Amino acid sequence: MSNLRFDKSKLPSRHVTEGPARAPHRSYYYAMGMTEQEIHQPLVGVATCWNEAAPCNIALNWQAQSVKTGVRAASGTPREFTTITVTDGIAMGHEGMRSSLASREAIADTVELTMRGHCYDAIVGLAGCDKSLPGMMMAMLRLNVPSVFMYGGSILPGKVPEGADVPDDFATRDLTVQDMFEAVGRYQSGDVSDAQLAVLERVACPSAGACGGQFTANTMACVSEAIGLALFNSSGMPAPYENRAQYGEASGQAVMELLQKNIRARDICTREAFENAARIVACTGGSTNAGLHLPAMAHEAGIDFFLEDVCEIFRDTPYFVDMKPGGAYVAKDLYEVGGVPVVMKELRKAGLIHEDCMTASGRSIGEELDRVEREADGKVIHPVENPITRTGGVVGLKGNLAPEGAIVKVAGMSEADQIFTGPALVFECEQDAFEAVQTRAYSEGDVFVIRNEGPAGGPGMREMLATTAALSGQGMGKKVALITDGRFSGATRGFCVGHVGPEAALGGPIGLLKTGDMITIDAIKGSISVDLSEDEIEARRKDWAGPRVTNYASGALWKYAQLVGPTYLGAVTHPGAKSETHEYMDL
Repeated sequence: MSNLRFDKSKLPSRHVTEGPARAPHRSYYYAMGMTEQEIHQPLVGVATCWNEAAPCNIALNWQAQSVKTGVRAASGTPREFTTITVTDGIAMGHEGMRSSLASREAIADTVELTMRGHCYDAIVGLAGCDKSLPGMMMAMLRLNVPSVFMYGGSILPGKVPEGADVPDDFATRDLTVQDMFEAVGRYQSGDVSDAQLAVLERVACPSAGACGGQFTANTMACVSEAIGLALFNSSGMPAPYENRAQYGEASGQAVMELLQKNIRARDICTREAFENAARIVACTGGSTNAGLHLPAMAHEAGIDFFLEDVCEIFRDTPYFVDMKPGGAYVAKDLYEVGGVPVVMKELRKAGLIHEDCMTASGRSIGEELDRVEREADGKVIHPVENPITRTGGVVGLKGNLAPEGAIVKVAGMSEADQIFTGPALVFECEQDAFEAVQTRAYSEGDVFVIRNEGPAGGPGMREMLATTAALSGQGMGKKVALITDGRFSGATRGFCVGHVGPEAALGGPIGLLKTGDMITIDAIKGSISVDLSEDEIEARRKDWAGPRVTNYASGALWKYAQLVGPTYLGAVTHPGAKSETHEYMDL
């Protein structure tokens, strides 16, 4: 039996559905209730990161059903499967955070293996939390199949009930999980009581969905639209809204159109598309983690787009979308004023978008933007000609302390706050720094140095939200700085520099610092340096005892540490598209 729209003789699924030799394979499909027609249609993987770990992922299962409806309506046969996620909000502040970045690779690997093993012809991938978004998109680019990405949506903002006993500033604003981490810092300072903390934790996260500020999940959701893998405006609607089903159906139908036209993920994600993606991060004050994930995604497509390339885009992109943590608004607010399409329309006015890039709809970015009628509202989305600041909300740094680069989020910071000089206060891991914050064993003006938290040396490149939020909760967010070879949560605010490379475990200068060394961070000039001569740095290098021995001598994290590459290249674990000897679709 043949499908009228699709020639199965050229699709991967022919290996499991066509010809007499595949009768055993077809018997499995019949066992699952599939009809003869369904067996001989294209097989579309519908991949989700659904689990019960956190609200970010809990709505993905029902949204996947709407995707399957769309695939069926367009003469495809959907095959749903799930993969893991490690949710950062739950993993934060303890050893579990080491699993977070490694989970990105595991997601990409497991989706690739599932697609290859079952010979699926195309994919719609749904993800909700931080690393699951780039992980899913990396798999699409690695396989280079017709692909559509769909975000599970953001959480609704938390609200304190009228009359509840909480500090006034919490009572009057939209709450996110960031506020809870900062409330812990204020609890340690005696500004928040046990009873008040109990009220806040019950209302801060009121629904399904990913963290509501422009943290990593929403940043990468915006990237999914700007880079072309997601349908326009599909990322903005909050997770609990049942109308998300319309985007699911449309995504299922869209992937079938891409399959018919043989438009693959790398046809969409060109070098210019990655530049569009970096623009959306900069102008929304997005997560510094995008500086890690965009190079990793580009690696899967065989494109050189490293941390320095990302930061070059950041440098000349105005910041004009007023989102938390540096600004005032949450993802629901951005959706209600038009979402990513309106933001990109503003970028187009400034000549900062490549309009010819293809999108998952089959239309170009320019054609999609021609359909957008709404304009910037002036509150959430400022007009591009009147931005919040003239340069991006995320800045790259380089210098003798970070020869391979580093990254800092400056959205919401005044220019005066973007230059900091102070003595190093060196910690060998995050726990030591967090304990120093809890006991106030630091001084105003210090530069916290948290090392041995890189991808290999951690292992796992942990985020530092517990430490940075506690500092903010103590009112010290602008009075100290923090640098690390690890990462920061997208929810981090304050002068916090991450991704310092090379990491300490690879002999980077951060591993040679001593408490008291004078460090200068200048986000305006894009520099980060320590006041040491090259001779002194080399003398310390000769005395360096080598990388710290970690507690992970076997298992997944050991394996990750052996394979992972430098941060500025995306912390990837395999050679990438440039070393390919075949295309999956053409086997």
